[in-house]
Amino acid sequence: MGIWEQTGSDVRLDWGAEGVAALGRECAVLVVVDVLSFGTTTDLVVARGGRVLPVRWRDERGVARARAAGAVVAGEGEFTLRPSSVTEIPPGTLLALPSPNGATLCDTAAATGAHVLAGCLRNASAVAAKAAELGGPIGLIAAGERWGVNVFGHDETSGPLRPCLEDQVGAGAIGAALAGHGLSLSAEAALAARSADVTALASCVSGRELIEAGHGGDVALAGQIDVSETAPVLIEGVLA
Repeated sequence: MGIWEQTGSDVRLDWGAEGVAALGRECAVLVVVDVLSFGTTTDLVVARGGRVLPVRWRDERGVARARAAGAVVAGEGEFTLRPSSVTEIPPGTLLALPSPNGATLCDTAAATGAHVLAGCLRNASAVAAKAAELGGPIGLIAAGERWGVNVFGHDETSGPLRPCLEDQVGAGAIGAALAGHGLSLSAEAALAARSADVTALASCVSGRELIEAGHGGDVALAGQIDVSETAPVLIEGVLA
């Protein structure tokens, strides 16, 4: 117990893999928040009756295992990490979804023994309700981005964590909903909850990056708040 775990608060917030390591020592629930785009894509798939198999970034063995399990692998056909690619995904689809942040962190969080949920703006209140039901303490893991990683290209570099506005806003929205359940927020979670302004998504660095690449529709899908009742929970390695 100590300062790094934000002991004494029902709801805590930290960033990336190091945040998982710190909060995973005490938290019974870890909510991975990757708004652009893993969490949003996962929400859309699960809302349509599909399932998501998170795969660590550039993990060829993980992809091979996913294929062997009968999963459709994102990036090998019509479905990708982009939210707009899965809006019509057939119910029952098991989608293997590699990503450098959200998917990788889900796998990391699972190793702590905590319940793992995937959250975003679209399902903020639903995820908060499920997390509160599972019991606490609850750790909000803002995924952040990685310097040097280009998910639209073939860059193999995995650079250091880049905290990003969209995941702070997403974690803040979930934190605010958890406060509505009567749970206490750490200073970090409370600050994020007070700054959960979804209108900033299009003007933040990650939003501008996607819009300039022609993917403004993905930003619009990710910026919708509380339009979904799904709360994807990781069970035996699959989010459903």
